[in-house]
Amino acid sequence: MTVFPVRASRAILAAALTLAALPAAAQQLSLGQISGYLNQLQTAQSGFTQINADGTLQTGTLYIKRPGRVRFEYQGDESMMIAGGGQVAVFDARSNQPPERYPLSQTPLSIILERNVDLSRSGMVTGHSSDGTTTSVTAQDPAHPEYGNIRMVFTADPVELRQWVVTDNGGGETTVVLNDMTTGVGISDREFNIRAEMNDWQN
Repeated sequence: MTVFPVRASRAILAAALTLAALPAAAQQLSLGQISGYLNQLQTAQSGFTQINADGTLQTGTLYIKRPGRVRFEYQGDESMMIAGGGQVAVFDARSNQPPERYPLSQTPLSIILERNVDLSRSGMVTGHSSDGTTTSVTAQDPAHPEYGNIRMVFTADPVELRQWVVTDNGGGETTVVLNDMTTGVGISDREFNIRAEMNDWQN
């Protein structure tokens, strides 16, 4: 789903500016530290920039309520993506079709939203590295690597998730860069109720 296209160079510039704003050199975070951070992340609100596989750009606000729930609200129209109740629904304001739905378990994003994140599980982590400023971890569902993977980028002191890159089962990459994340915010369960949102959408 694309809300509004821009030149790919703007996407590259956005990513470069984000990296330039990161703090100075830090030690590589361990898998235990990252798992612990994700497990204590109960609710969060953040602005985001999304770089799609075709080079187009989207911005908006996302809401996380672990386990199993996330909501992306895209700026510019009423398009959104909601995960809740084990499902993902994509609401495209430019489409005349009903929202597209599929199981959350079939998306790599489910790894962040699991009730108990344990990156030490055999076969889950396929990459773990540091560039001296950030720590990157690439993870997949060990039972279903065919679903794709997610590469998460973290800063340290304090530990914070800064961006992720989802590679789907077709090899397409979607990058989400977070900004101004606030944790511990109050978010209603209604925001992740796909059925209720579908009723509102149809009306």
